[in-house]
Amino acid sequence: MTSVERMQRCDRPLSESYDVALLDLDGVVYVGHRPVPGAPEALAKARAAGQRLAFVTNNASRTPSAVAALLTKVGVPATADDVVTSAQAAARLLAERLPSGSRVLVVGGMGLRHALVGQGLRPVSTAADRPAAVVQGYDPDLSYGLIAQGAQAVLTGALFVASNGDMTIPGGDGPLRPGNGALIQVIRAATGTDPIITGKPERPLHREAVMRTGAERPLVVGDRLDTDIEGAHNGGADSLLVFTGVTDALAAVTAPPAHRPTYLAADLGGLLVPHPAVHHADGPDGGSWTCGPWTARWTGDGIVLDVPDPHGDADADPYAGLRALCAAAWRTDEPVQRAAVQAALSTLGLL
Repeated sequence: MTSVERMQRCDRPLSESYDVALLDLDGVVYVGHRPVPGAPEALAKARAAGQRLAFVTNNASRTPSAVAALLTKVGVPATADDVVTSAQAAARLLAERLPSGSRVLVVGGMGLRHALVGQGLRPVSTAADRPAAVVQGYDPDLSYGLIAQGAQAVLTGALFVASNGDMTIPGGDGPLRPGNGALIQVIRAATGTDPIITGKPERPLHREAVMRTGAERPLVVGDRLDTDIEGAHNGGADSLLVFTGVTDALAAVTAPPAHRPTYLAADLGGLLVPHPAVHHADGPDGGSWTCGPWTARWTGDGIVLDVPDPHGDADADPYAGLRALCAAAWRTDEPVQRAAVQAALSTLGLL
């Protein structure tokens, strides 16, 4: 598959071309307890265009009702049925492997317990209950004692499942904090057992979202390459990368194949517009890649981006230039080096 084939065109707004948007939350819809600027308005317009919205999160600590309440508070009306969590994906996986009513030791919070009960399983808190499985999810109040109970149960043969493997989580206005991926290392190191992980980028959470929404043509929308975009690849779905969260333009251009999105946009307004084609023309060093007025070409020093004449094209969208640059950078499966694209990103003002 060539770079141009990876970077799809869409002649209609994405909200009219995909029946369900599977949206990540932190860094996409809100940051902490504040909406991303323009996100509530963009999502309202996408809904008005007929697109259904599902909010898909690796965070297993909150119940769907709690997530829906936060969404509503930041201006995005939602119900529990609109929310899909990694805890729900973990509970479904366990329900498919264990008899109904099986005991599951919960190393985590109410989100996991709520999901297990919904699948007909019985949450417990001690290894003495002889659980058939241990499930671990992020909980800011997680205690050493509960982790120790989980390790003891795994050592005696309990199936070990983790809601997600994110090594860090956003810290609001502060630095990143250890996530569930860091916390599961304790049980893994103590028992020598690797957990089955159900959250993004693994397939169970994507499957859960598709099953709950009945999506026929889902679009994954996220800000992280290693969870949202890789998860879309693993689930066989198209994806939209937005730059309101952790990923910047340099990371996108230098991404390996599994982290390359179908579409790029500054923010959720990208759901409301068509996405232009990237045209490839043969020539020296692989040729050139053009999107709108921007053309990217390989030279001996890296990728050069031709600057459009500001008097000749009033619509020189820098994200059209970024699409051209990504297409040139993604001409092979080998990621490009940062130095090869930094000058071009400076031209776009996106470095």
